[in-house]
Amino acid sequence: MNKSFKPDVNAETVDGGAHVARPHDSAIKHVTGKAIYIDDMAEPAGTLHAYLGLSTRAHARITSMDLARVRAAPGVKLVLTGGDVPGINDISPAGLNDEPVLAEGEVKFYGQPVFCVVAETRHLARKAAQLAQIEYEDLPYATDVVAAIEAGHDHVCTPLTLKRGDVDAGLARAPNRLKGEMRVGGQDHFYLEGHISMAIPGEDDEVTVWASTQHPSEIQHMVGHALGVPSHSVNVQVRRMGGGFGGKETQGNQFAALAAIAAKKLNVPVKIRPDRDDDMSITGKRHDFHIDYDVGYDDDGRILAFDGTFAARCGFSADLSGPVTDRALFHADNCYYYEDVRLASRPMMTNTVSNTAFRGFGGPQGLIGAERVIEEIAYKLGRDPLDIRKINFYGGEGRNLTPYHQTVEDNIIGRIVEELEESSDYQARRKAIVAFNENSPVIRKGIALTPVKFGISFTATWYNQAGALVHVYRDGSLHLNHGGTEMGQGLNTKVAQALAEEFQVDFAMIKITATNTGKVPNTSATAASSGTDLNAMAAVNAARQIKERLVDFASEKYSVPKETIVFEPNRVRVGNQVFSFAEFIDQAYMARVQLSAAGFYKTPKIHWDRATGKGRPFYYYAYGAAVSEVSVDTLTGEYQVDRADILHDVGKSLNPAIDKGQVEGAFIQGMGWLTTEELWWDDKGMLRTHAPSTYKIPLASDRPRIFNVKLADWSENREMTIRRSKAVGEPPFMLPVSVLEAISMAVASIGDYRTCPCLDAPATPERVLMAVERLKAGA
Repeated sequence: MNKSFKPDVNAETVDGGAHVARPHDSAIKHVTGKAIYIDDMAEPAGTLHAYLGLSTRAHARITSMDLARVRAAPGVKLVLTGGDVPGINDISPAGLNDEPVLAEGEVKFYGQPVFCVVAETRHLARKAAQLAQIEYEDLPYATDVVAAIEAGHDHVCTPLTLKRGDVDAGLARAPNRLKGEMRVGGQDHFYLEGHISMAIPGEDDEVTVWASTQHPSEIQHMVGHALGVPSHSVNVQVRRMGGGFGGKETQGNQFAALAAIAAKKLNVPVKIRPDRDDDMSITGKRHDFHIDYDVGYDDDGRILAFDGTFAARCGFSADLSGPVTDRALFHADNCYYYEDVRLASRPMMTNTVSNTAFRGFGGPQGLIGAERVIEEIAYKLGRDPLDIRKINFYGGEGRNLTPYHQTVEDNIIGRIVEELEESSDYQARRKAIVAFNENSPVIRKGIALTPVKFGISFTATWYNQAGALVHVYRDGSLHLNHGGTEMGQGLNTKVAQALAEEFQVDFAMIKITATNTGKVPNTSATAASSGTDLNAMAAVNAARQIKERLVDFASEKYSVPKETIVFEPNRVRVGNQVFSFAEFIDQAYMARVQLSAAGFYKTPKIHWDRATGKGRPFYYYAYGAAVSEVSVDTLTGEYQVDRADILHDVGKSLNPAIDKGQVEGAFIQGMGWLTTEELWWDDKGMLRTHAPSTYKIPLASDRPRIFNVKLADWSENREMTIRRSKAVGEPPFMLPVSVLEAISMAVASIGDYRTCPCLDAPATPERVLMAVERLKAGA
């Protein structure tokens, strides 16, 4: 809080409460460089630096490992191997004991950490890590998901099947049938701030860990697991991350554990930060998928039966592949009702880094399978894919039950699509594009409108809880701590706005502090788009406890009914008297009223039985739609996005400015996944796309030339979420499926729209060019 700030006690509204477009609380610090990340923190005296030694085989037994030269290198203080882990050499978030802190005896992917060097400087540690002499006995390996299936690899975790009705009978009686497959590529998180941890040893078993993580409590648990100490001995703190996108939900475990082990062994602070190349090689990514589908449909394009198998490259260990591949099935219907359906996951073990959470958490991979089927049906029937989408939308009674047996009760996709179709002038533009393509020999255009329905909640039901700690100080200022983590998405700003609204004080009166496992225990990961839903409700719960005490105090002190005590903007009305908020709080302090509270919230209504594949895993759905128009050069396969129009549902927005920014950012990131970001392993199992020079994220020049983004301001969540808002982090990530399908239409024009190009993702210029050539050859 600014010391010179004086709230306006005569204002009619508070400055920065709920539903107000205000800047991110750290926006100025971000752009001026004043925001403090872990690598900006002043290092305690004697801090040492760690670096990792990595395997150079995709799958092999370690026959010998000579680290003498590493230990003798200048500045080296310690070299750790798996045998030096004092507790259990495992950081598996799934609890399957399949992910060692450091590999012992066998390596299962190229780049797996085998040892850790601790030296006086990061440069010396990095140089020393190159001096190891390791000999291997090579073993069979598969880095590709299809190759893993053919080689008979195991699943890394238990697959899931969702079903409703009799899909075999439905397929048999359908008038039309199509079978196909699609490859969907993975994606690197490419956060601006890479993984980093700093551990500071304390007395007895204690250690404090600063980590760039979305899940402080898991870091706490894993560090304790590796050290062999209880969780109460480990304190984890997170002020902010320079991006996360899911990549810091579990992948920070290894770095935090190694920093803590080294810090406790040497009794000095230890920091570890890999460079970008190693970060990309060591840490997991979005799962790439191979999707097989067998679909029956009628002559109008209505889907009658859908049988889909979703196989994923999971990596050498389970990590979060179970829930990721589960969620792919949850979103394999997108906005569409399937009369008879069977969906199966295949989480395949591969000799690659273990893939992990990424914005959408498997949902995008499932959704894109649905959109491919819609697209294929449309081309087979000679129809606009939008017509096929509309006819298959979830509807009223009898057409509102998902494959996991949750009833879709809040369906607004019809209105979203109708409004966007009109506001974007979709029909007229599509006709103009068809006419343009008839007279353009080289440049071809395409346009597509695609919808999104995305379920909100953790499918692991126990994660749908949050805590918060709120202090009100004697001068009326507030201290807010909650279990969520800030990674640039504006979570802290939104939670503080909700708290300001509840107390009716200005935003500037609230100080947001670092997430701290010593203040709020058992935090859930900031993921599944649930950060605001959970943590803002917990903060409001704490505020209401304090307000209840304040009302009791004022009612007794001034002998007035409780209902006459009202919190107004920066003041409190007590009967006929009015006090500034600060004056009122000071009175309460003098009367020994407790001005602190721990709040708690758990999402209601949700339940899920994985064994039966039935339940209500989602509290509600968020919806959206996008229209994208592209131009494709058929001689090179290059393309540009000429225009994108988006209408997205965030319920009653807590902060329209932040929500709109989230939609814009998600669209561009999703566009990168579907068009430019390609992961490639060579025949030795080494990831070759491990730096900005070899891995292409979208640039500013790749954005749509015209970019119209609008929030559905008429929407209001029917469920009792925080101020009737909806989640915004993940749902808009899938809107750029419209870009992929627009490219597909442009390519299909080569064959007079008779054949679906069936582009795999990412649709790089090379893939687009090959699709063009295939259609030319078949024309």
